[in-house]
Parts: sequence; structure tokens; C-alpha cells
Amino acid sequence: MSEFAFFRFVSYNMLTKEEKEHKNEIVELTEQVLDAKGIECDSRIAKISEEKLKEILEEVRQRRKKKKSNLLESDQNIEEGISVQ
Repeated sequence: MSEFAFFRFVSYNMLTKEEKEHKNEIVELTEQVLDAKGIECDSRIAKISEEKLKEILEEVRQRRKKKKSNLLESDQNIEEGISVQ
């Protein structure tokens, strides 16, 4: 389901080069967003307007940014813990 959404993002040239290179991550986050919005099948994704696709992609990007931020924070906490010892 979310792979179909990914290909719709690609067909509308909505993704950055970096996002295209991280397809699996984008697909996973898109799945989360679609689940949260109650969108469950390819036929519904096929009917979504370009504007709605943009909204979905924006939420995917927000989740991705938050995930990266949390990972960086976790890495910093680990490094600080090691430095203290």
C-alpha cells in the first residue's frame, strides 16, 4: 500500500534525491501516516489528490525529521555517558 504511495510521490516529483535513496524508510513512515489517516488500500491512494499527497508527504517528512533528531539525541547521550566515565 505505502509503496504505491511512494511511487505516486515519485511520479509527481515530490521527493528529494535523498528521500528516493532511502525508499524503505520513506515507505515505512508513509505506512504509519496512512494508518493514522485510516487509508487502507491502493484504490484509495490512487484517488487521493495531489494536494492530499503533499500533506501526507509533509507528515512523513516531519516524522522522519523527528526520528533523526531522536537518534542524534540518543547518540549524544551515549557519548556523554562514555565521556563522563
